[in-house]
Amino acid sequence: MEPEAGSAEPLVLIAGLGQAPWVWRDVLAAFQRDRPVIAFEARGTGTQAELPARRTVEEMAADVRAELREPAHVLGFSMGGYVALTLALAEPALVRSLVLVATGGGGPGRIPRPRYVADATAEALGLPDLEFAERTMPFTFSPGWAEASPERFREIIEARLEHPTPYELLEAHAAACFQFYHEGCDVERIRVPALVVHGDQDLIVPVKNGRMLAERLQRVKYIELPGRGHNLMLEDPETFMRVVLGFVGSLSAP
Repeated sequence: MEPEAGSAEPLVLIAGLGQAPWVWRDVLAAFQRDRPVIAFEARGTGTQAELPARRTVEEMAADVRAELREPAHVLGFSMGGYVALTLALAEPALVRSLVLVATGGGGPGRIPRPRYVADATAEALGLPDLEFAERTMPFTFSPGWAEASPERFREIIEARLEHPTPYELLEAHAAACFQFYHEGCDVERIRVPALVVHGDQDLIVPVKNGRMLAERLQRVKYIELPGRGHNLMLEDPETFMRVVLGFVGSLSAP
């Protein structure tokens, strides 16, 4: 997506594993009113579903780099956080700041998702798109949220199914993530300001990963959201917009 006209520094949005830009549906308009926005669309997702997916985080970071014409604030969610960190190390002059949401720095200290979540996801592989989404997406919110918000949950699933995620893409992104987990990332070398945001009920990237990431970064602000799960921009878009725009705005102010 091309950035809208404006004088403020752009904000780049990088979604997570298997996700298309639809995940920003509740926050995109507010971000665009504040500054130019680039909602990065990974190969193999959304309108680029016909393209073969990248299989490494480094390749995805290079694709993001190709869309940048000037320094930008880079928001990475989940796997998108791995891409954002990798971009900041490879192209520090192009990254004005980092907003790292529900993500981590990989390496041997990484805390994996609970076993029951991994098992439930593995058991759902191969099911039709709708059934796979209904079985697995509740884990991407805080426990009980999907059951307590059935209409909202249904809207989210319908938006996801507008551009279904092929299993081949999930496999490619999973391979990229596991390589990142194994190799880790030298986040200590990153010098730009960073905001780390994590829900304390995250079942996909447990909150200890966010805490450890914040401890490793040089210039960091850490915000932990009680009672929130993984997909923060969908579960609590109002808070998500407030913390992101507050941080980015503070860096843009004279």
